[in-house]
Amino acid sequence: MKAVVYRGARDLGIEDREPAPPGPGEVRIDVAYTGICGTDLHIYHGDMDARVGDSAIIGHEMSGRVAAVGADVDGVTVGQPVTVMPTRPCGQCAACRRGTSHICHAMNFLGIDSPGAMQSSWNVPAELVLPLPEDLPLDHAALVEPVAVAVHDVRRGKVSADDQVVVVGGGPVGVLIATVAQSRGARVLLVEPDPYRREVAGGVGIEAVDPGSTDVVALVGDRTDGASADIAFEVSGAAAGVTTAVDVLTTRGRLVMVAIHPRPREVNLHRFFWRELELLGARLYQRDDMEEAIRLVASGAIPARQLISRVEPIDAAAAAFTALEGGGVMKVLLDLQGGNK
Repeated sequence: MKAVVYRGARDLGIEDREPAPPGPGEVRIDVAYTGICGTDLHIYHGDMDARVGDSAIIGHEMSGRVAAVGADVDGVTVGQPVTVMPTRPCGQCAACRRGTSHICHAMNFLGIDSPGAMQSSWNVPAELVLPLPEDLPLDHAALVEPVAVAVHDVRRGKVSADDQVVVVGGGPVGVLIATVAQSRGARVLLVEPDPYRREVAGGVGIEAVDPGSTDVVALVGDRTDGASADIAFEVSGAAAGVTTAVDVLTTRGRLVMVAIHPRPREVNLHRFFWRELELLGARLYQRDDMEEAIRLVASGAIPARQLISRVEPIDAAAAAFTALEGGGVMKVLLDLQGGNK
């Protein structure tokens, strides 16, 4: 088997390793495709070395087929197409005891805290494996995990039909949030300064505007008879994005904070007071979010083919990371087996 190994900032190696048989309660998966996400880029840049050790195998957005099943595993068969929910909560902390194990205080996130999916053969606990429809292309299925993020975010925002939604930030997660919100019947406006991202969004039926040339608050006000947006999603990670997301909200509007902001931001708390706004955090997802994501991808509600910009062989992993950080792409996948469909 081959594995992409993180050796330090901007240093990825490709190593040949002997695949291990699955232990009791484990499933071995022949990984077909692994997506590269923003967290993987942070690791690549050396920003997460406190959690990711030397010679770590990263990656968590994936699809593949079951290659072997360990002892005491039921309901999983060899050859079955699957994806993995890459979160292992501790089951004992306050978050887990309150039924919110997806934000466990001691979470083991596969691909960060333990070996991940950028390897052609991967052993994972059977309880993290989710079956996929046989007719779902495996490259499309590699988008299930980021779609689950979007599903969870939209559920946190309580988006419903006819809601006016503004998504600030048009990267992969922002576009997926917009797509999931539209699938619920919401009216969606995406705010994104990058012309390539606006073009991709427009190509999949999402209206996108440039905040540098459009008064977003005035535009949304005009479309809602002065009421403004019901829900805003901040996905940009920028201070200006926070301001836009707050200013665009109507009375008792909801702001869902999706982006990971590396430093504290100034927030117009007077507007929160004046309009009785709500601020909601959104982190990761739960199993039913993953199951809904599988349904959305399999049904074609998620335009997976249009969102996959580039697929690289595992030997070109470094080039794939460079392409993603350079812009001009949406989703970049690694092909772990060669020619999977």
